[in-house]
Amino acid sequence: MAVSKDKIIAVRKSKIIYRDGDTVVKLFDENFSKADILNEALNQARVEETDLHIPKVLEVTKIDGKWAIISEFISGMTLQYLMDENPEKLDEYLNLFVDLQMEVHSKTAPLLNKLKDKMNRKISESSLDATARYEMHTRLEGMPTHKKVCHGDFNPSNIIIREDGVPFILDWSHVTQGNASADVARTYLLFCLEDKKELADKYLNLFCRKSDTAKQYVNKWLPIVASSQMVKKKPEEREFLLKWVSVVEYE
Repeated sequence: MAVSKDKIIAVRKSKIIYRDGDTVVKLFDENFSKADILNEALNQARVEETDLHIPKVLEVTKIDGKWAIISEFISGMTLQYLMDENPEKLDEYLNLFVDLQMEVHSKTAPLLNKLKDKMNRKISESSLDATARYEMHTRLEGMPTHKKVCHGDFNPSNIIIREDGVPFILDWSHVTQGNASADVARTYLLFCLEDKKELADKYLNLFCRKSDTAKQYVNKWLPIVASSQMVKKKPEEREFLLKWVSVVEYE
C-alpha cells in the first residue's frame, strides 16, 4: 500500500507514521517483532489509565500483512516547532516542558515494564566491552529503584500543543516505570545529541530547581543512560556517548 507524501508524519527505521483522517497509523515493517508492537500498544493503554493527556489507542490491526497501531490524531503544533519559530519565548516553553515531564513523573502505572530491567538489557546488548558493561550494570544496580512513570524519549517534538492550548504527550513506545532522574538524564542526552548543549544545561538546571532534585544525582545516571543509548548502534553517536560512558565519576 502506497501512502501519499502529504499524509506522512514521520519515517523511522522499520516503521512509517501517517495520518488517516482523524487517526494516526504507525505501520511497522514485516520483520518488526510482533511482541514489541503489542507491548507498545499495551503500554500506551496503561498510560491512558492515568489522567495524562495522550492520544488513545483505537486499534491494533494488520494493513497489507503488516502490523499497525492506530491512535487518535491530535491536531496542533509541536513544542519543538514553537520553540524554533518563537525563540523569544524559549523560557516560557521550557517551563512548560519541565512542568509536563514532572507531571508524567507524578503518575504511577504498576503494570509497566521496569526501567532497570530495560536498561540492563540494553547495556548487555550494547557494543561496550565486557569491563565497561560490568561497570554499568553495577552502577545501575546501585541506583535507587522508584516506580514513577518515565516516558523514555521526552523531547519537545513529542509534545503537541492542541489548538485549544492543551498539551498532549506523544510516542509512548519507550515508557517504563522507574527512577525519574534516569528519564531526565535521557532528555539531557537527547538535547546534547542534537548539539544543543546550552539548552540541555538550561533544561537540567530548571528541572532540578523546580523538582528540588540534586544535579549530582541526575549526573550519576548519565553514563548509565549513555551506555543504554549505544544499543541503537548509530555510528554518528558512538564517539559522543563513549565520552559519557568513560567518565569514572560525576561529582
